[in-house]
Amino acid sequence: MKKFFKLLKAIAGWLLLALLIVAAVFALAAGIINRHPLAEGLGIALFLGALVAAAATLFLSLRWMCRGYGFRSTGIVFGGFAILFALFYAEENWRGGHAWQTFQAQSAARGEKLDFASIIPPPVPDEQNFALSPVVASCYADRLDKHGHRIDPPNTNVVNRLAMAIYRNSDYDRWPTNGNWAKGTFTDLKSWQIYYRTPITNSAKMLTNDFPVAPSPQSPAADVLLALSKYDSTIEELRQASQLPFARFPINYNAEKPFDSLLPHLMGTKQCVQSLRLRAEAELELGESAKALADIKLAFRMIDSMHQEPFLISHLVRIAELSIILQPVYEGLAGHKWSDGELVELERELARLDFLADYQLSMRGERNGSLSFIDSLRRHKDYRELLSATTFDNAGGEDRIEWGKIVSTTIYAFIPTGWIYLNEVTIGEMHQRWTLPTNDSSKHQIYPKVAQAADQVLGSLQTTPWNIFAKIVMPVLAFAEQKFGFAQSAVDLARVAGALERYRIAHGEYPAALAAVTPTFIGALPHDVVGGEPLKYRRTEDGRFVLYSIGWNEIDDGGKMALKQDGRPDNEHGDWVWQYPKK
Repeated sequence: MKKFFKLLKAIAGWLLLALLIVAAVFALAAGIINRHPLAEGLGIALFLGALVAAAATLFLSLRWMCRGYGFRSTGIVFGGFAILFALFYAEENWRGGHAWQTFQAQSAARGEKLDFASIIPPPVPDEQNFALSPVVASCYADRLDKHGHRIDPPNTNVVNRLAMAIYRNSDYDRWPTNGNWAKGTFTDLKSWQIYYRTPITNSAKMLTNDFPVAPSPQSPAADVLLALSKYDSTIEELRQASQLPFARFPINYNAEKPFDSLLPHLMGTKQCVQSLRLRAEAELELGESAKALADIKLAFRMIDSMHQEPFLISHLVRIAELSIILQPVYEGLAGHKWSDGELVELERELARLDFLADYQLSMRGERNGSLSFIDSLRRHKDYRELLSATTFDNAGGEDRIEWGKIVSTTIYAFIPTGWIYLNEVTIGEMHQRWTLPTNDSSKHQIYPKVAQAADQVLGSLQTTPWNIFAKIVMPVLAFAEQKFGFAQSAVDLARVAGALERYRIAHGEYPAALAAVTPTFIGALPHDVVGGEPLKYRRTEDGRFVLYSIGWNEIDDGGKMALKQDGRPDNEHGDWVWQYPKK
């Protein structure tokens, strides 16, 4: 028995020594490999030397044990280790698989479906699909066919007609700035006129202009509309296509890893909305409110065309597009340029938007997509995609190996399958406990403290083999919830501002109290998405008003918004305000 224990101690000692040598060298390589070519070479040399040393140590240990204790005793010891490892793997696989099956059953009892197929938007007839119309399809047809399958190599003959750029790509330092309704500022069309009328020097050292220009300056609005007239035919074709009743972009939802799906239409739709915004602002300035309304409605059609997509990025782009197109809505209200009938139409468009429900959809998309992704890793044991075994070296212009990450991928290739299931359970539980409860679309409310607590919980999780993947794929909840909450608040503020303008048209002034606009000018007043109380409102001395939500900090700051150091609105602090510039 003493010899047996002596044998075990010898085995353990040699194995521990070998593991320590390998671990130390791997740590050295991972720590210094990307700092200097000499250090990189030294790290690789030490790494290879450690492998040789470990192999030699193992060989000598086995020869010593077999000579001193016999093949039979050595075989028994190593056989025992093999049985222990097998039992460990079997137990961990059972534990993880059982936990996952239990969570699936509990989710089904709550009505939650965890497969990605359950959140895919239903198919629509091709001939009634706005997203398949030729003008819209041009924004993705170079890379995707109508079924969402990749075209490789891309079709360079396709012209993206939705790329209606309002800037030149070659003169970033001269780009005009736009108004910002959240800050209470207008777009300066004069700066846009100067921009479009000023030619640039091309590669042939010749003065050129990518936009049509009148021989002599007109009004700023007229010159802006002339510059954008290059897109008139595309916009009219787009307007006709927008009459189609359905919209479903060709995304390969059946991909094994949903997040690998290409979404090229996001850029195209955003560029289109930017052009429509500037057009609408110029049209309003010229008194052509009907044309401005038509362009704004077309922008809303673009925003609506993606609302069923279960990807967070799709809805973040929609939120950006909303903020863009609200600018002419705001400027028209501030300048009293909308008629009562046009305000009714704007209210109808805005009332269709429900970003709190969209948040729920996108978070379920994040959850189910992450589960599909992790499940694919489990089946194929390929963790390089998750841990990114290579990084781009900007200095050398080549991909080079990060040995620390290669070690990680190697280790994860041998972890029990049950640990992957436990990661899926962690993802599901985090979403169920924290993500989905951060808002309630049925109550029209968001809960900032829940989102902030969720981020703290996720950040404080101790890294273990059964939550490491979950920590990588979980979104930053407070950031996402704040974006969606602000978007819905913006919609609500714009709707109420429209009702206030209708009241002013009817009575010659804004009401003393907000309740006066309902039910004549708006069916029901939306309450503040933060806290659930009525939106704050007061009429100002100059005959205008301040309308606001108490915002993400859940504190009534009296209608004062906060700004970041770069001058952008700070939506984490201060109130979310709708207020016109002082006269």
